[in-house]
Amino acid sequence: MTENYKTTLKNITTFCFDVDGVFTDGIVVLHPSGEQMRTANVRDGYAVQLAVKKGYRIAIITGGRSESVKTRFEGLGVKDVFLGSSNKVQVFNDFLHQNGINKSEVCYMGDDIPDLRVMQEAGLAVCPNDAASEIKDICAYVSPFAGGRGCVRDILEQTMKVQGKWLDDDSHEW
Repeated sequence: MTENYKTTLKNITTFCFDVDGVFTDGIVVLHPSGEQMRTANVRDGYAVQLAVKKGYRIAIITGGRSESVKTRFEGLGVKDVFLGSSNKVQVFNDFLHQNGINKSEVCYMGDDIPDLRVMQEAGLAVCPNDAASEIKDICAYVSPFAGGRGCVRDILEQTMKVQGKWLDDDSHEW
């Protein structure tokens, strides 16, 4: 783990996140209708919508295909939600190219092997504390929080604090 990851946080403008195992605990409940149901941490949601308000770009890059995931993130103000991403590196690079974003400005949080290569492309790789060991090995920061238990809030809050954007006037409204 890199000791100076907080120095890197000063330059982050963009966050990319996987969903299952990051925003959720990785457990999927199968509804009789066939829909996959997940639970999400509302504090992670608060931090996401605040980060969007503060001008950070947030992208969701997930292999999952559930429209309910897209609906959730769009409701938080996230415009870039990429479902069914079988090649996350390609989706990531296309997203950066289309938006003129430098890789060094990007923090990517993932938790398992499909995230490994794309995390190696990002300026800062971070993960929940219950991520696969191969993911932990490449991360500059491992959150003390598990997936679905506040790891997203943790990295967003730390970044906003380092950049002086946490707890100002518009932080008190959803």
